[in-house]
Formats: sequence, structure tokens, C-alpha cells
Amino acid sequence: MNTLVNIDGVPSHVLAALLAKGLFKTKAEVIRAGILAIGEKYGFDATNPKELELNLVALKIKQMDEEMKKKGKIKFMTNEEVKKKYGFK
Repeated sequence: MNTLVNIDGVPSHVLAALLAKGLFKTKAEVIRAGILAIGEKYGFDATNPKELELNLVALKIKQMDEEMKKKGKIKFMTNEEVKKKYGFK
């Protein structure tokens, strides 16, 4: 995935400091490390692809539930219904 990111202000200074100290070789390395750290903070285990996939599905379901609540169309599903609908065991 290619992404263009504009970084300024405090994040820009932190990025420059990390590079100047030699902790990372490139800006891309810093950004990748930051994404992995955030994922770890929120419980996404990058070393376990199946767990990562389940967490992403759970996050998507949560987002969909929030959208449905805003629109007034609420449909709740049990864990078993979700597993069956999305093919999880």
C-alpha cells in the first residue's frame, strides 16, 4: 500500500529527532514502527495473522453497529451468528 502523508508540527520534530539519533534509517521505518505500536496498544498481534484478522472483523462489526444505531436500524447478533455469517470457527 502506498500512502502520502503530510507531517508537521510536533510529530515532525519527533520524526526528525528519531532519525537524527539513528534509531531509524528512514521516515517510512518510523511510520511503520508507529503503526505497529498503535496496533499493539489496541490488541492487534501482528505475529498472529488469524488473531489480527479476527480483531479487524470485530472492529468492522463495531463500526457497523455504531452506524446502524445512528440510523435507527439496530440488529444485534450473537457471537455464534457472527462466526457463522463470516465463516469463523
